Amino acid sequence: MAEISLVEAINQALAYELAHDNTVVVFGEDVGPNGGVFRATVGLQQRFGKDRVLDTPLAENMLAGMAVGMAAQGLKPVVEIQFLGFIYSAMDQIINHASRLRNRTQGRLTCPMVIRAPFGAGIHAPEHHSESTETLFAHIPGLRVVIPSSPARAYGLLLASIRDPDPVIFLEPTRMYRLLKQNVPDSGEALPLDVCFVLREGQDVTLVSWGAMIHETLKAAEMLKQQNIHAEVIDVATIKPLDMETILHSVEKTGRCVIVHEAVKTGGMGAEIAAQLAEQGLTSLLAPVQRVTAFDTIVPLARLENYYFPSVERIVSSVQKVMEFA
Repeated sequence: MAEISLVEAINQALAYELAHDNTVVVFGEDVGPNGGVFRATVGLQQRFGKDRVLDTPLAENMLAGMAVGMAAQGLKPVVEIQFLGFIYSAMDQIINHASRLRNRTQGRLTCPMVIRAPFGAGIHAPEHHSESTETLFAHIPGLRVVIPSSPARAYGLLLASIRDPDPVIFLEPTRMYRLLKQNVPDSGEALPLDVCFVLREGQDVTLVSWGAMIHETLKAAEMLKQQNIHAEVIDVATIKPLDMETILHSVEKTGRCVIVHEAVKTGGMGAEIAAQLAEQGLTSLLAPVQRVTAFDTIVPLARLENYYFPSVERIVSSVQKVMEFA
């Protein structure tokens, strides 16, 4: 079996659902013959036709509104927003309608729609193409926010998201699109939503991350092993709803926690995880919870991009700091 990249895994998952569920519809800007800006939908219109894979005008608010209407009437729309930085004009439809439809109709209607958006820095794109603003969506009741970090998890989590009866914001880290490849069987087997994945066992410190930063976090864990520090690495994967049980269980074992994310520090999901650790797991902690994040500034241009988001060295330094506590 040939290994595939994360963007190819997205394409594979979309193709599987289009082939096995005739209520699934994929649409967005340039998703047809061009296959999307990152080629995530390449070949799908040719296989499934223009009535299942639709090119649309450049109008994100319209895309989200169309998806809400389709979902309310029995379809399962999967919308591509070209970059997360372009989604803000669609927030009215996402917050006021998609997230509230089940509650507004007392369960009579649901909103099984997925909004896919590439996000994050690391590909030398301008600022509106590089933001990590996932916390905006995690703050909204009624939305599920999913972020894959590998080809296998992208495939399984996207299948689960399309099959979910409620709206999902599915954020794809652009830096991971072609960074690594894995064997991903096209089995149609979904991965569970709302759970963390323990990627590496350890007993000294818990490293919590998601999206592209899993790459640096795993590298840091390997570097720490050379210092006889054994880190447990947790991929949050679904940041809303948040699986605190897995994180708390790990911190009970290690006594220390370092949270790594590419979003800016203030108001990020790291703050939420740290707050819940303080509320529910304070007696397990041997050291203050640390956050390693991007800086509270606009994403810089390419020259400073790699300095902007957390490096392996910054993660290792933060772990060394918490290990100083007995």
